[in-house]
Amino acid sequence: MRNRRLIVSAAVIAAGVGLVPGMAQADESAKPDAHGVSAPDADLGKAAASNFETFTSAAERTVRPAGKGKAQAQGTAASEPTVGLSAKGTSARGISLALAVSIDPDAQISAYIEWGDGTTDVFDTYGPTNQTVAHSYAEIGAYTVKVTLKDATGDRGTNTLAVVTPGSDFTPYAPTRLLDTRNGTGGPKAKVPAYGTTRVQISGNGNIPAGVTAVVLNVTATNTTSGGHVTVWPAGSERPTTSNVNFAKGQTVPNLVIVPVDRNGFVNLYNGGWESVDLIADVTGYFTRTSSSGYTPLNPSRFVDTRNGTGTAQGKVGGQSTFGVKFTGRDGIPDGATAVALNVTVTNPREDGHLTVFPGGGAAPTTSNVNFRAGQTVANSVIVPVGPDGSVNFRNGSWNGTDVIVDVVGYYHADSQGAYLPFLPERLLDTRDSSDWAWGPLGGQGYIYMPLSTQYPANTAYVLNTTVTNTRGEGYLTVSPDPNSLSAYKGGWDTWPTPPNSSNLNWKRNETVPNLVQAGMGYNGIVDFWNRGWDDIDLVVDIFGVYQTN
Repeated sequence: MRNRRLIVSAAVIAAGVGLVPGMAQADESAKPDAHGVSAPDADLGKAAASNFETFTSAAERTVRPAGKGKAQAQGTAASEPTVGLSAKGTSARGISLALAVSIDPDAQISAYIEWGDGTTDVFDTYGPTNQTVAHSYAEIGAYTVKVTLKDATGDRGTNTLAVVTPGSDFTPYAPTRLLDTRNGTGGPKAKVPAYGTTRVQISGNGNIPAGVTAVVLNVTATNTTSGGHVTVWPAGSERPTTSNVNFAKGQTVPNLVIVPVDRNGFVNLYNGGWESVDLIADVTGYFTRTSSSGYTPLNPSRFVDTRNGTGTAQGKVGGQSTFGVKFTGRDGIPDGATAVALNVTVTNPREDGHLTVFPGGGAAPTTSNVNFRAGQTVANSVIVPVGPDGSVNFRNGSWNGTDVIVDVVGYYHADSQGAYLPFLPERLLDTRDSSDWAWGPLGGQGYIYMPLSTQYPANTAYVLNTTVTNTRGEGYLTVSPDPNSLSAYKGGWDTWPTPPNSSNLNWKRNETVPNLVQAGMGYNGIVDFWNRGWDDIDLVVDIFGVYQTN
């Protein structure tokens, strides 16, 4: 019989573990009560607090209608009604508006709220009152909220408040190198020292505008002389304890990063290794609080596999060769999509090299997405703009052939509703930490299910960084929505899920491998993490943000 357990991690995220038949079963006395799942926070929790700005307009700013021959005046007299306004973001498109209405104790008045998007609300009050009203906008952006007080004699005063929704939309950007410490692009021409930090300008760099809230970077560590890690985070804030890129001596390792940008337009890259390292950062898109492209997740599906001819010609991609694939108008990706979210894997390469992914119809940029050694299987997440014809190109930058596999996990489109809420990273799971996870490594062919929606509600997808370490053999990780509900797991009537025919990262024995994952929530808000190898691994999962439709 398959045995599963429901636990609560240190990040107060409920998680469970699926064990395959034949594996040793842990002591049932260690199983916590099924009702021990933590209650969801009222909002997205402390990690997202920086997105939820507060906007205020004091009651003294209430403007009274002009009398005959008199100019308008602000409502300062005690007998004149006033309304103070305070709004705070609650979700990607949602705000909560607090109204403090001051009138005579025996007076009756109505408050008419114009939200700035063509919709209105109204409520009546008798005497002074405090009222909170929630609103969700159809599109992200800046709005002016207008509140007018009215009684039987007409308008008695108006106050206005400028608000900005917390969520951000995506704008694709032609792959461009912003930082290369090897040649001085974007910073000093020198390795980043051990435990040192370099800064990268995002806003105002090239055609990237001011006001960027988050950026998509492919960050690469190279010329490594010892092991270490790279952490990417917004300048001006405290460095988190999570990591984005892990590397060993002699490795060149990339990883996709979606990171918040500070108000001055910069992000930091920290070298957590014992020795200096070269760092490279390529941009492929950014997020702003103006309406652009939203995100739609898809169940992971294989679009390209040169080993068997799926989606392209069968056979290795030749050295210095390029092939293109049309992504729009097929398999759930509509025409008009501006970018696609992919997981790209290189396997069976005959020599060292790199793979560059770029929009169809254009020349190959001087950027890279996947770096590989001869014989290595390595994957990396890619967010790439599509060309005018909806296609994406893949160029093998080595001098010999390699196989290429492409899995699609989502797309960006003007009609998509998934707006992004970036926040400082938070660790959800570390199977090495016995104080958080009592069941040790994740066994071969087993999975961990994580009901993220209990803590991060109303999302369409989650931006995660998954890291596999302490690998006892080779294998690959698959991340996908779980078909079971949380009630099914609690009640014991869940079914064993079927993992998709896709992969998110690959490893060999004794490797530490990270990769960004944009995981769809499916119908139940539960995400599965599958060990598709036959040997134990340790798994670390960090969350960096969420896509929301409300």
